[in-house]
Amino acid sequence: MDFNVKKLASDAGVFFSRAMQFTEEKLGQAEKTELDAHFENLLARADCTKNWTEKILRQTEVLLQPNPSARVEEFLYEKLDRKVPSRVTNGELLAQYMTEAANDFGPGTPYGKTLIKVGETQRRLGAAERDFIHSASINFLTPLRNFLEGDWRTISKERRILQNRRLDLDACKARLKKAKAAEAKAAAVPDFQETRPRNYVLSASASALWSDEVEKAEHELRLTQSEFDRQAEVTRLLLEGISSTHVNHLRCLHEFVESQTNYYAQCYQYMLDLQKQLGRFSGTFVGNAEATSPPAATSPPAVAAATLPAVPTIPVVPTIVGVPNTVAESVLNPNEVKPPASGTRKARVLYDYEAADSTELALLADEMITVYSLPGMDPDWLIGERGNQKGKVPVTYLELLS
Repeated sequence: MDFNVKKLASDAGVFFSRAMQFTEEKLGQAEKTELDAHFENLLARADCTKNWTEKILRQTEVLLQPNPSARVEEFLYEKLDRKVPSRVTNGELLAQYMTEAANDFGPGTPYGKTLIKVGETQRRLGAAERDFIHSASINFLTPLRNFLEGDWRTISKERRILQNRRLDLDACKARLKKAKAAEAKAAAVPDFQETRPRNYVLSASASALWSDEVEKAEHELRLTQSEFDRQAEVTRLLLEGISSTHVNHLRCLHEFVESQTNYYAQCYQYMLDLQKQLGRFSGTFVGNAEATSPPAATSPPAVAAATLPAVPTIPVVPTIVGVPNTVAESVLNPNEVKPPASGTRKARVLYDYEAADSTELALLADEMITVYSLPGMDPDWLIGERGNQKGKVPVTYLELLS
């Protein structure tokens, strides 16, 4: 019990001494041991790394999970060391709704078929998003979080210890300075004419006491200086390790970019495939729409068809459900029509396109082809020519040139 009381009293004395030293430094009444410029640069670099790592981590979490409630839930599960339950992505939920709507509208109808195709693509997009979030969390968020919760806490702890060692060192310097000043004052030769012998004896005794106090203060100064130097070296090594942290975070950043690139590439490919599927059936959907609602005579023509030259007008027979339109089919057969005598336009192919049948023309990205329009054909399609090859091509895959 006595030992605990003595230790408590000693700790209280040390705390009071540090508080006094810190207060006097803030008031400009005490000297402060300054660290070298290299050490200060290491401290500033470490603080900068910590601040920006926190911001990058927080914003990346927002990017991967925009819902704040979901982020709080994941944080609680992580702190409780429990597995986060699987959550349906927005794309997967949209796919579910589209599939259910297609079943209600009729999976055999054009609208139902399209809903099923788009829903399947949304499901694949949702799955790709889930994989991306999982990969980014493991390869990028986890290393950043480990740095803040591991290495940075160790650095902060050692910096606090170094701060206490510095306060102890400066307090010892101040005590030594006061002890030397008192010793010098006590050692001054007294005036024997005005000072009694008894006072002279007391003055000599006080001088000896202050000499002992100076020796004690010098001993404490040597000990505190040694502890400060040792702690400064430990802290310096930890701060220099920030360079290794930057290298590790750089590697993690490359992995994050690679995951994000793969994710967007998957999304692009899925949407490209969906666009091809919808493009093949666009003529069917238009035909069905025309069968249910007659076209308005005042409706403006499509932009692509209006800006391209057309062959002489041929009457178009309206499409009737269940009855083949032989006139329109004969007109729209690319192998049986001739291009206009003049005014054809050049077009650059934006994406690769695989022909669905013999009436379509397969395309390669960045190639140049000649295009023109035919009366009676779907405005979303054009006739394309490349050398001796000819066929229908979707407008959305082209960049029309002047």
